Amino acid sequence: MAISRSEHETVGLFLSPDVTETTTDGQAWRVPKPAVAPATITLRSLRRGRSLVHTRFDDDAYVAALDTLEADVYVADHSYMAEPFLRSRWAGVRPLLVNTVISESLVWSETRGIVGRIDSVRIRRDELRVARAARGVGTYDADEAAYYRSHGVPHARWLDVTLPPKQAVDVAGSGRRLVFVGERAWPPNHKAFETLLRWWPDISNGIDDAELCVVGNRARALSLPPGVRDLGFVPDLDGFLATCRAVLAPVTTGGGVRVKILDAASRGLPVVATSAAVGSLSSVFEIPIDDDRESFVAAARAMLLDRDAAAAEGARIHAINADRWTAGVPQRAVLDWLAS
Repeated sequence: MAISRSEHETVGLFLSPDVTETTTDGQAWRVPKPAVAPATITLRSLRRGRSLVHTRFDDDAYVAALDTLEADVYVADHSYMAEPFLRSRWAGVRPLLVNTVISESLVWSETRGIVGRIDSVRIRRDELRVARAARGVGTYDADEAAYYRSHGVPHARWLDVTLPPKQAVDVAGSGRRLVFVGERAWPPNHKAFETLLRWWPDISNGIDDAELCVVGNRARALSLPPGVRDLGFVPDLDGFLATCRAVLAPVTTGGGVRVKILDAASRGLPVVATSAAVGSLSSVFEIPIDDDRESFVAAARAMLLDRDAAAAEGARIHAINADRWTAGVPQRAVLDWLAS
């Protein structure tokens, strides 16, 4: 949205748990986000022949707000947020672009048990239906864009987006502190958190001052091994991350965590991550992939034990990120997509 605003008048329309009626300040419209009602959602899902998640976000108040907002182009962030547009008065009249962010079918099949595995098939069907109705589809992963193109969506493209550079973290002056950042109400993040708790004793073995800090709102409290601190919400995230050695991201389903990888690169903070966490960013930043426990543990230990190597890695990805922004690569990716 920041890139879009550099050339276009851009208004946001959000579902918000903090309002009880639709409000606007001119730049952002907020529609009350309805509470989850499983029985109602299930009944509507069966009646409409839609997946649970696409039914959940097909909200009447959101459709009404969309009907009042006239724009040249409408952009849905997440495939399921296109559902209200497809019921609005602008469907088939004004162009729709869809930024998939991540396939919810992957999230549901990984984290929602048997219901998720069953409904993931319907979610994928809904995602393809939405993509075929849109003028343009953007993804945060090149392989996902290729999947859409191979399934009858020729206008799908990878949005090669990186963030504006921030002041570089002083990794060389950091202590032996690693960090995991993520909203753990989102199941893939909580699953990664549980993985880290299992792996941390091996990561910290023999390193007396090793510390793992976990940042992000908690879903539920878990028993923590020695050296782990669950900080929850941190008021000054920039200040806290400036004290860390590296970011750990052992996720099995990416998407949201990609933003954390991009944020780390923008501030020169090294990353130890799985392929699901890094995705197509591996080709941008040449971040090593550590998918199995043994290699992930070894990479995390290397960050703790070799400060100079960690600092060099942080400087390397910070320079790549800054060069891309200066050259206008992410800006062109977004602006060209909006104009497509």
